[in-house]
Amino acid sequence: MNNLLLAYAAVIGLIIGSFLNCFIWRLYKNESMLGRSYCPQCRHKLSWHDNIPLFSFLFLRGRCRYCQKKISWQYPLVEFFTALLFTLSLAAMLKSGTYTSLLLLHNWLFLFGFILIFVYDLRWQVVPMIFVWPLIAVIFALNVLLGASFWMLLIIGLVGALFFILQFLFTKGKGLGEGDIWLGFLMGVSLARFDLLILALILAYFIGAIISIILLLAYKKNLRSKIALGPFLASGAIIASLYGDKLLNWYLNLL
Repeated sequence: MNNLLLAYAAVIGLIIGSFLNCFIWRLYKNESMLGRSYCPQCRHKLSWHDNIPLFSFLFLRGRCRYCQKKISWQYPLVEFFTALLFTLSLAAMLKSGTYTSLLLLHNWLFLFGFILIFVYDLRWQVVPMIFVWPLIAVIFALNVLLGASFWMLLIIGLVGALFFILQFLFTKGKGLGEGDIWLGFLMGVSLARFDLLILALILAYFIGAIISIILLLAYKKNLRSKIALGPFLASGAIIASLYGDKLLNWYLNLL
């Protein structure tokens, strides 16, 4: 039964991942979500068989059927990782016995939001606040419905925001942007625990340091280059959400 549920989660994740790609592009272009999908290169409207997650990309060999221009690898990667993370999230709930429909909605919305932030900030180096603000409100409300304290959530969110406010003031706005402050607040209210928030921040900066060193060594960046922080924060938040307790227990056992 569990294997069947996980298979459903993977399929739903593929579908949501396909929608997420469309949502990211139209959010950036400030376009309506209504209407059929189209090729960003030639703007030809796509048929249903051009929109089958993963399989259409493979069948078309990574090129638009109509203009033959390359399709960005973002599309299959977002579909694949959305499916993977949705499945891992459900598997963790089933294994721990914490599964409820409300918790599933919370966790999948959490993943949807942070995958979007990862891709959006990576591509355009800006945090889409028009999406982040409503996400904060909905995640906050869902956590309260799941039993979290309203005031404790608010405090954890403010601590996450304060972490980046202090950096913002210390660097006079050069080290990060206002959007990162709101991401700190979002991470706090989403993870809803101080220990998971701290872990997510440590993971984010650890991953960021490794990637930055690799880029420097590969001469892709220099010390003055700007590197988006959002993808690292999103990665830290997702890892902490899925494996936070295991990582914290592993660390405590070392001590």
